[in-house]
Amino acid sequence: MLEGGRVMLEVKDVSKVYKVGTFGGTRLRAVNGVTFDVGAGEIVSLIGESGSGKSTIGRMILGLSRTTTGTISFEGKDVSALRKAELRTYYADVQGVFQDPFSSYNPIFKADRVLTLVKGFFPGISKSEWDAKVEASLQAVRLDPSTCLGKYPHQLSGGQLQRLLVARALLLDIKLLVADEIISMLDASTRIDVLNLLGDLKRRGLGVLFVTHDLSLGNYISDRTVILRHGEIVELGATEKVFGNPLHPYTKMLLSSVPQLHTRWDAREAHSPPAVASTADAAAPALVAMEPDHLVATGHDGGGSLR
Repeated sequence: MLEGGRVMLEVKDVSKVYKVGTFGGTRLRAVNGVTFDVGAGEIVSLIGESGSGKSTIGRMILGLSRTTTGTISFEGKDVSALRKAELRTYYADVQGVFQDPFSSYNPIFKADRVLTLVKGFFPGISKSEWDAKVEASLQAVRLDPSTCLGKYPHQLSGGQLQRLLVARALLLDIKLLVADEIISMLDASTRIDVLNLLGDLKRRGLGVLFVTHDLSLGNYISDRTVILRHGEIVELGATEKVFGNPLHPYTKMLLSSVPQLHTRWDAREAHSPPAVASTADAAAPALVAMEPDHLVATGHDGGGSLR
């Protein structure tokens, strides 16, 4: 958490195990002993390759998947086992926006229906009050109501649809946003708009968990960075320290694999070990503080951890 900030979300020693194979006889450990937090007015990037467990963590935070062990707390309350009625209250504070904006819309309905669906959180609200809230939320994400309200999803760009989903979250005056690969399907010119929007929301005090596989985006937007490999944290800390002084071999490998504009691809050797979840019940590697606000996994995790 940022120095002097207020912790909102705490993920503590969380693991997720799936039963797979014939009759569920094999245990697949997708997440193993993950611990981190997100503060108010802070953007934390959760970075890893496909299969690293980052989206699974996001789903557990949003109550879309249960934890196997560990706890997820929001403002001091354990939310890892909330039931339907309790989830409704939780979702008034915590919302998620996902990778494919088009999948969140029904093509037979106009796009602004996603805003109307949350009106039930405001029983007794008048039409004028609701219209004012909608307009304020659209202005916050830099959308002109005249260009998006009353349009069908296919009439809007991916960036507009994604910002509409963020506006829906803002209608609820949320405190935490889980942004899971929200710009990976957008073109380059739209990506920077959405990233800058997240920066604006951060300045308003919103906490953001930014889930991504793109190191450059995480470096651009986040205050702190969590590097995941095979469902385990291998490095975390202040973004400038993780990127400026990477200490874990896996983090170094990820950074060395980022294409360089001044170097031809055939002049570089890029190698990335397969990011598969472990079936073992091994304990998560210990994290050791190598410098203030910079922790690195130690011991052997099968992927070149520090010793």
